[in-house]
Amino acid sequence: MTEENAGAAVVVLGAGSGSRSGARVNKVLLPLAGVPVLARSVVDALDTPGVVRVVVVVRDGETATVSDALAPHLADDRTVDLVVGGADRHASEERALAVLADDVADGRVDVVAIHDGARPLAGADLLSRVLDAARAHGGAVPVVPAPALVSRDGAPVATGLVAMQTPQAFRARDLLAAYEAAAARGHRATDTAGTVAAHGAEDVAVVAVPGDPANLKITWPGDLDVASRLV
Repeated sequence: MTEENAGAAVVVLGAGSGSRSGARVNKVLLPLAGVPVLARSVVDALDTPGVVRVVVVVRDGETATVSDALAPHLADDRTVDLVVGGADRHASEERALAVLADDVADGRVDVVAIHDGARPLAGADLLSRVLDAARAHGGAVPVVPAPALVSRDGAPVATGLVAMQTPQAFRARDLLAAYEAAAARGHRATDTAGTVAAHGAEDVAVVAVPGDPANLKITWPGDLDVASRLV
């Protein structure tokens, strides 16, 4: 397959516990305006132009539950791959990338975005922008302004800070190579960009693209209410 015909893959992470949200079930299965949190991210991925593969990472024992939750929101001709996640985020990303390895090797997939399924309001437009930036530069992460830090006496410590969001996108072959290098060195990062920064090739530039303050992560009790108002 030629580079011109290559497409993007999106990995949606849904294997977290959600314990901080106070929910009795996986938080990505909670309803947000009548649609499961996870389903919103999956549908956005499928609606993003140029996306040819969507992989959803699920918790061990929840494959059937997630499949049932997603099914009503997928058209008959739209499918996703479900893969059971690992012990932590890094392991879950490794398993998803293993599913995509053949498509990356044969050129069917040239860029990969990894998105936290607990961020249901990212939208297809943000996905498109990070994928385009990753193709151009090697990697891209969305950022939003973060509150300034102050010391206990109120003196400014740092200003001009930004907070990173997902989806984070990278050229596919560079991304797989970074995770292979991390595995060889026994290193585990807390997010995708951290792995690429520590183990990626020197010519892979990870650029910042404008994120969206509405792209919040469902973490604490009350976050779902805020997201519902934004919807």
